Amino acid sequence: MIKTFLRTAGFGLLFVFFACNLTQNSTEEKQIIIPPTKKIEIAKATLNESSVKEGLDFLASNDLMGRNTGSKGIEKAAVYIEGILERNNIKPYFATYRDSFTVKDATGYNIVGLAEGTDPVLKNEFLIISAHYDHIGLISPIANDSIANGANDNAAGSVAVLELAKYFGAAPKNKRSILFVFLSAEEKGLFGSKHLAKRLKDENLDLYVNFNIEMIGVPMVGKDHKAYLTGYEESNLADKFNEYSNEKVLGFLPKAKEFDLFRRSDNYSFYKEFNVPAQTISTFDFTNYNYYHQVQDEADKLDIPFMIDLIEAIIPGIYTMANTPTKEIKLN
Repeated sequence: MIKTFLRTAGFGLLFVFFACNLTQNSTEEKQIIIPPTKKIEIAKATLNESSVKEGLDFLASNDLMGRNTGSKGIEKAAVYIEGILERNNIKPYFATYRDSFTVKDATGYNIVGLAEGTDPVLKNEFLIISAHYDHIGLISPIANDSIANGANDNAAGSVAVLELAKYFGAAPKNKRSILFVFLSAEEKGLFGSKHLAKRLKDENLDLYVNFNIEMIGVPMVGKDHKAYLTGYEESNLADKFNEYSNEKVLGFLPKAKEFDLFRRSDNYSFYKEFNVPAQTISTFDFTNYNYYHQVQDEADKLDIPFMIDLIEAIIPGIYTMANTPTKEIKLN
């Protein structure tokens, strides 16, 4: 009986051994090797320094009187922005470039341009690249100057969005659609972005990411990244963006979290309406610029070569977001 048991057990073990080998071989034969995601290649963009300077000089000029929402000065800014969009093949998203709203008895205009996506499916998904182009107008004079020109805040961000619009408008290169948005009444309480975000949500826009640009006129001090991202921990945007750019473009600034900057710029309106990654990049680190909301915030205070370097550095990240097959940027 013991022999029978051993013989039976031996056959059983032998069967198990061969069965295991068969299973292993079968698994090995059927195993599928998934190749790594192919990196989307993009040639380095080169911006025109005179174009950046011209934009800053105009938007921060005394002639625009500080670009207060509802003023003649911001009307001039709107016409200037519309002209650049039109000349660079960025179409109006609505019937015209203007998304109008009323705030505190004044009429405000968001400017919304479209670079339609080239892919028949992905073009129904949108990126919003935005900056506010308003400022606070006239304030208490210093040395007979009462114009708060708003060069860093936020002619700098507006010029960046204009340069990005020129880049993507030059030739179709984005599978997803991109809205280039210039927001008004940010200084009055984010009224422009609140209005536009609600309008787009009501129209069922499929928003992927809002990439907002604010105060990028001077470099940060002692950082290993070019700009910081507000709400850094809210999504994987910084990590993926740096991966796309192949350099550390975006990083974390403790002061941004301490002062809750995530909820204090226009990105927050899109975050609230759409519940998608909607964040702001900036280089104002509370130590590197002393003229916030002052008459001295003028174009000659800004570092144009730095601005050009930063704008060129963010192009690969935006290009890749506009062209990946799936939505890789996600909320945490």
